[in-house]
Amino acid sequence: MRIAVLNKDFCKPDKCSPFGEKPCIKYCPRVRTGDKTIVLSPDGKNVIITESLCSGEGICIKKCPFNAIHIVNLPDPLENQISYRYGQDQFSLFRMAIPKKGKVLGLIGQNGIGKSTLLKLLSNELSINFGRFGEKAPEWKEIIEHFKGSELHQYFIELKEEKTKIVHKPQNITVIPKFVSGKVFDLLNKNDRGEQLDQISKELNLIEILDREISVLSGGELQRVAIAAAYLKDGDIYLFDEPSSYLDVSERINMAKLIRTLSDKNKTIIVVEHDLAILDYLSDYVSILYGLPGVYGIVSHPQGVRVGINIYLNGYIKDENMRFREEAILFHERPPQESLFDSGDVVFSYDDIETSLGNFHLTASGSEIHAGEIIGILGPNGIGKTTFINSIANTITIEIKDMDEKMEESNKENSQKLKVTIKPQYIKIEEEGSVSDLIAQIKLAPHLSQSYKKRLINNLNLENIRERSFSELSGGELQRAAIARCLSTEADIYLLDEPSAFLDVEMRLQVAQLLRKSIEELKKSGFVVEHDIITQDFIADSILVFEGTPGLEGKALPPQNLRDGFNTFLKMMGITFRRDNTTKRPRVNKLGSNKDLYQKRINEFYYIPK
Repeated sequence: MRIAVLNKDFCKPDKCSPFGEKPCIKYCPRVRTGDKTIVLSPDGKNVIITESLCSGEGICIKKCPFNAIHIVNLPDPLENQISYRYGQDQFSLFRMAIPKKGKVLGLIGQNGIGKSTLLKLLSNELSINFGRFGEKAPEWKEIIEHFKGSELHQYFIELKEEKTKIVHKPQNITVIPKFVSGKVFDLLNKNDRGEQLDQISKELNLIEILDREISVLSGGELQRVAIAAAYLKDGDIYLFDEPSSYLDVSERINMAKLIRTLSDKNKTIIVVEHDLAILDYLSDYVSILYGLPGVYGIVSHPQGVRVGINIYLNGYIKDENMRFREEAILFHERPPQESLFDSGDVVFSYDDIETSLGNFHLTASGSEIHAGEIIGILGPNGIGKTTFINSIANTITIEIKDMDEKMEESNKENSQKLKVTIKPQYIKIEEEGSVSDLIAQIKLAPHLSQSYKKRLINNLNLENIRERSFSELSGGELQRAAIARCLSTEADIYLLDEPSAFLDVEMRLQVAQLLRKSIEELKKSGFVVEHDIITQDFIADSILVFEGTPGLEGKALPPQNLRDGFNTFLKMMGITFRRDNTTKRPRVNKLGSNKDLYQKRINEFYYIPK
């Protein structure tokens, strides 16, 4: 079976050949004479695809130079398992996930692989069409009959008869102020069907913002309000699309604990989540979505949560004999016991920092960073992490305590020699241009090796969006472009604020690997603010922990080695982690479990040493 997909944004029929030829009109040399595989109409708008004739081997010399057309071989049995296709030459989703009452189903996969489409099908925002359109589109009777004998049979019967109420927490919560106005309390009170507003406000730390206007809320506050509003509704099926975005670690755990209580009420819960630790904590079982982003997605058979996440990391589904990633994602077995950089070259040192922004006051203990070292920064939202990053980047005024005039002059001289580049938390588009301009800048950078340039472009998948202007990029695409720009800039210190935001699991771990290799190869240094514990575990050599009262006072402790730093932070959060025996990835212990209580008793919150 073969499917062909056209990305019309990439199709440029007037520019695809310097000789005026249209490669996609030509005959494919791998099939019988006269068999056309793809035909583009003269106006360049309509595409006719004869999928059964193309070998799908990707060796045709008459291929589209802009990667607008994808022809992909798929196993023949999938032909009768297509659930939805947007159009003749558009994205296809194969199979369906199977939700269960009283259980939390986790969905894991890349962006553009069909997770949001799957949620829309399960909520009846889209109707299953089995790949057919127009007059041939199936009716409810055929859909229900198709799933006879499976757990989806009763699910779609109840959906058709409107016996179930569906609550959907959307992925993009930043648009909420465009459609909802007023105060937070009024919104939540309107959705409260069980007089639970006071309890939920406490569990999600919303009490202090109940009187605020929705239009002035930050991303994290909007996310918590959206989760609370969804929870307060009296639904039967709850769909949560990326509920951890914008939340810090403690807020993510609070959110996960709250969503899990819905299963005790025999509700059906489906969660799309890119933070593997939170997905692991939340889910009872998972379904993996794999394929080619923007072209097709396949829903795997349900797996136990531990086994399913390990399968995703390994890239091989044994019961389907399917490998969807060439290399497994591996974690180190144990954190270093002592700092590896005590004897390394010092790139930058700073004395105690003290600064104020309005009513907020920040202090940071002085320290130093070495060549090839990445200091991971952990702490709650509103505790001063971004302020600290900006202080290091010399973008705000800082006050240095206990400095005599001579030391102050010395620091000024050093700061003039030091080059700093920053990837900010909130990325603003302040210039025109396209990703192709960025790629050209990277390729022409004289201070970078050819292997470094290639790794930067390939690992961030910049070629896939090279024809897009910066203003057209999605949140995840803009994040990748910003990381590429930061890591391709010549500097001594690289400052990255939440680099995993808006990225899917696969890209998060690719970015983590890229950061590690880049800093090591450049022999420079980096500070990375990150809320995803697994990503931070993958990136950091040492940890800088922030403590204090969010919004009022923050204090940055001196950097600690990985084990001590994570132990300090997780103790503050009241959370314990263990290591998976197979992949060595960090896993959150269920609160109150035997392992959780044991690790707290021996004061090992991050890792049990062997």
